[in-house]
Amino acid sequence: MLNHQDVISKMSLEQKCFLLSGKDFWSSRAYPSVGVPSMTLSDGPHGIRKQEGAGDQLGLNGSVPATCFPTAATMANSWDPALGEEMGRYLGEEAAKQDVCVLLGPGLNMKRSPLCGRNFEYFSEDPYLAGKMAAGYVRGIQSQGVSACPKHFAANNTELRRQASDSIMDERTFREIYLTGFEIVVKESDPKSIMSSYNCINGVYANENEHLLQHILRDEWGFKGFVVSDWGASNDYVEGVRAGSHLEMPTCGGDSGEQLVNAVKSGKISEALVDQRVDELLTVVFPTRAACDAVMGQKFDVDEHHAMAMKASEQSIVLLKNEKNILPLAKGSKVAVIGEFAQKARYQGAGSSVVNCTKLDHTMDVIGNFDFDVVGFEPGYPRVGKGDAEMQSRAVDLAKKADYVLLYMGLDEISESEGLDRSHMHLPQSQIDLLNAVSAANPNVIVVMSAGSAVEMPWLEKCKAMVHGYLCGQAGASAVLKVILGEVNPSGKLSETYPISYDEVPSAPYFPAKERTVEYREGLYIGYRYYETARVPVLFPFGFGLSYTTFQYSGMKVEGNKVTFTLTNTGDRDGAEVAQLYVHARKPNIYRPAKELKGFAKVFLKAGESKEVSIELDDKAFRYFNTKTDRFEIDGGEYDILIGASVQDIKLRQTVTVQGTDAELPYDMTDLPSYEVADILRVSDQEFEKLLGHPIPDGHWSGTLTMNDAICQLYYAKSLKARLVYKLLTSLLEKSIRKGEPDLNITFIYNMPFRAIGKMAGGMVSQEMCESILTIVNGHAIAFFKGLGGLIAGFFRQRKRNQIADSLN
Repeated sequence: MLNHQDVISKMSLEQKCFLLSGKDFWSSRAYPSVGVPSMTLSDGPHGIRKQEGAGDQLGLNGSVPATCFPTAATMANSWDPALGEEMGRYLGEEAAKQDVCVLLGPGLNMKRSPLCGRNFEYFSEDPYLAGKMAAGYVRGIQSQGVSACPKHFAANNTELRRQASDSIMDERTFREIYLTGFEIVVKESDPKSIMSSYNCINGVYANENEHLLQHILRDEWGFKGFVVSDWGASNDYVEGVRAGSHLEMPTCGGDSGEQLVNAVKSGKISEALVDQRVDELLTVVFPTRAACDAVMGQKFDVDEHHAMAMKASEQSIVLLKNEKNILPLAKGSKVAVIGEFAQKARYQGAGSSVVNCTKLDHTMDVIGNFDFDVVGFEPGYPRVGKGDAEMQSRAVDLAKKADYVLLYMGLDEISESEGLDRSHMHLPQSQIDLLNAVSAANPNVIVVMSAGSAVEMPWLEKCKAMVHGYLCGQAGASAVLKVILGEVNPSGKLSETYPISYDEVPSAPYFPAKERTVEYREGLYIGYRYYETARVPVLFPFGFGLSYTTFQYSGMKVEGNKVTFTLTNTGDRDGAEVAQLYVHARKPNIYRPAKELKGFAKVFLKAGESKEVSIELDDKAFRYFNTKTDRFEIDGGEYDILIGASVQDIKLRQTVTVQGTDAELPYDMTDLPSYEVADILRVSDQEFEKLLGHPIPDGHWSGTLTMNDAICQLYYAKSLKARLVYKLLTSLLEKSIRKGEPDLNITFIYNMPFRAIGKMAGGMVSQEMCESILTIVNGHAIAFFKGLGGLIAGFFRQRKRNQIADSLN
């Protein structure tokens, strides 16, 4: 039975089919004659990015002012879902008051590689932590009546050719690592929408993957909301609707709607299924539209929301080094402030998440509000490009005049951007050279780091302390200064591992994709799961973070599914500790990581105070996904329950015996010797095929471009004009990289497939016209004229389709 049968019964077939594709770049269609309102969607994992005026074709123009909260990579270091929920309420309030019905976030893709350009938008390398944090966000956002939209569902872990890549992995890895976070957020926070990702998963596009959208998301997890495609991610519109997708964004004019109408009339898809998708979509459209209407014209309190951004930042900052307890500094300390980032803050990443913030703290603008004796400021290095000897010299001279140096370092904007992946894990050499020179002049260097993902730190010994703010939003500069002075006791813990060097990263041999396919040969061994199992030393382990006080763990008990212990603040300052629970299988019958996070608690304690802490072992504590039974099972036996301050710093342990489900084992471990011991940096084709359970797909490009090949592959084109277009795009992209300012229109176009020209052109280009463009690209002179003729004819047919679509409103 449909929830909105009375409305749907009044709609024509055309209205129903066209409703499942957007009206414009940011809105769904409205049919006032039958009482269906429009719903507005906007980016906003850490702040609302509602475009001013009409949206441009790529949705990247200016946006109305909003609060820029810390990014997900920052907030995950708080290990505090309640803080995420509190911040989510502020996000939801701003969304509703800016007439945004669906807030497109949070992002909870796994940090498979530290080089992924969008890692700053994602929580963690661990699915349990990511899922718990995201669930907090969603509860908070949706408490204001609007919809959150967790993304990108699923296995979207690279920016390079993200719309034309195929993530190849075994089902167990898919379920345990890349879907568990989404499972947690769906079951614990009931999101009203989810965004499907650009990529294929084992050969099937996410937006038309029935296994993902129907069997897992709806049937198994009980999802009750709607699925929206990432912008331009719809490949086959009809198959998307069949598989469980509800809203193709942005608009394709009349092209997609006509395809679905014809599919219903031909019997390819039933009208009853279309009715079901419309009903599921309307179930969210009506209440979110009402929530926005209820606060129409109201303003949010800018100062109150800025204060919330500050609070979130304060509780997420990680103290990574504090040699001889140099921090906190005494009031009135004589400091030199050095580093371009102190003058112009690095506080968010680049791409669709960029927020036009209501106010912004830069260190040099706000440091006068704090009790420092500032002897001066020098940028020390150019924000982009090679170092400057004169700038460095002035910085060194300044350092000599102070007792302490606050040296601001980190990744620049071009290093952390949607549409681009990093090529290495280094900081700019200009910053490293400056650190070496400054530390030689004044050894009391306190590095203030800004970066949304892990970096190599061979220079770490050159500083006495390091305060890592990640990308901590518009109020982050003040929050960092509070930590340096001890007004805030740092309590953040790393939500990702910092390896010593990139070549030790488990995905390094397989990242980025060589051509069409991305092979996840490392399997379950992502992040600390690999380092702990293979016993690879790291710079900073997962869950690590220092405090200005000390904590003692004692009195551990395991009773049923409840783990309790006593946590005591043994220092002289109030502070918070993140206690982490890991599970270790002593003699597993299947391969599994040495330690897996299965619970955590952030506990605030006054100096000298003790509290009993309780962490529940939930249904995910001992499970693994069995590809033979196609469900989660439990491998019976002895497990160590570990309580620690990080994945390496284990304070308490107790062994328990767990009853298994006695399922048939999914594979013979003699076929998987590399996975049994985590020797996964050189997995052979034969062994990977054993893990997959089928042959490795051929990921090589052919000489003929297809609708799902990326525009950056135009160097294959037979057409000279097409190759010239490739050279022009490449030149423009390289120019923007050299400037340090990512041109998001160029990076988007460069990586998108030919079919997406039609999906992103606002209805001006149909898929028929895209095919004609391909004819031109793949041919010589005769093909050019044939394609041109098809393009012109297609233009007039598309114009007619758009007229039909407009008439339905």
